[in-house]
Amino acid sequence: MTFEQWTRLVLDRVESALEHYLPAADVLPASLHDAMRYAVLGGGKRVRPLLCHAAGELTGATPEALDAAACALEMIHVYSLVHDDMPCMDNDDMRRGKPTVHVKYDEPTALLVGDALQSQAFITLTSDVPGLREAPSRQASLVRELALASGSIGMAGGQAIDLASVGRALTREELETMHRLKTGALLRASVRMGAVAGETPSAGTLRALDAYAAAVGLAFQVVDDILDVTADSATLGKTAGKDAKDGKPTYVSIIGLDASRALAQQLRSDAHAALEPFGAPARRLAELADLVVNRVS
Repeated sequence: MTFEQWTRLVLDRVESALEHYLPAADVLPASLHDAMRYAVLGGGKRVRPLLCHAAGELTGATPEALDAAACALEMIHVYSLVHDDMPCMDNDDMRRGKPTVHVKYDEPTALLVGDALQSQAFITLTSDVPGLREAPSRQASLVRELALASGSIGMAGGQAIDLASVGRALTREELETMHRLKTGALLRASVRMGAVAGETPSAGTLRALDAYAAAVGLAFQVVDDILDVTADSATLGKTAGKDAKDGKPTYVSIIGLDASRALAQQLRSDAHAALEPFGAPARRLAELADLVVNRVS
């Protein structure tokens, strides 16, 4: 199976699973459930679900267990985007090529969509799923990984630092710390949760996967910063040039465009090096590192 065929297979599985795990649009409160489905379905790169499925191949996780973990990750990610786009945060009006939730609906609905998606993620992880229902400790590990990645020492903490950094001059080290929390924590959790969803990985396996995820997570943000100044809004599916306009520190603003591009390639090499102990079974993870660095949107 080619990488493109594998990607399409996983994306189709995840989309179908999201349809299943999200409340139906005609279930009360219908307006909230409609908005949740609007936010989640039919868009996005689904990098986190792809990483989750790829890592699960190393530990023999069942496809159903990986679907549940992938959906939970995507729900948390989308909740963060919905809140991030609100006027009290980044105040953006376009996401994934369509109006943001607070624009399509209203601000109170957007707030509730994020809240409800966070809860739905943990409902999904604790569902009756083959590969998880027989192993409560595995389910508990997945819940803990996701909670840690999305809380104050993960994604939410990184967002707090981001908001406090607008208009400030950060050092490269401070910027890296912010992004390892804001973006990197959930990407790391995607890899770890894929591995944990199968047979218990060894400490060495988790260390190697953490090194891979650290490189990929940072590369993802570096490329985001590059695209913010080199791509247009139609290609990105969100407002281009907004970081500079809002006075946000980025890799491009701190080290320059050429150095940022070189850093992204170095991080790609670091990700590949971290996977060397696994050999061929980790080829999907290696291909995903290439995808993250070479993407154009």
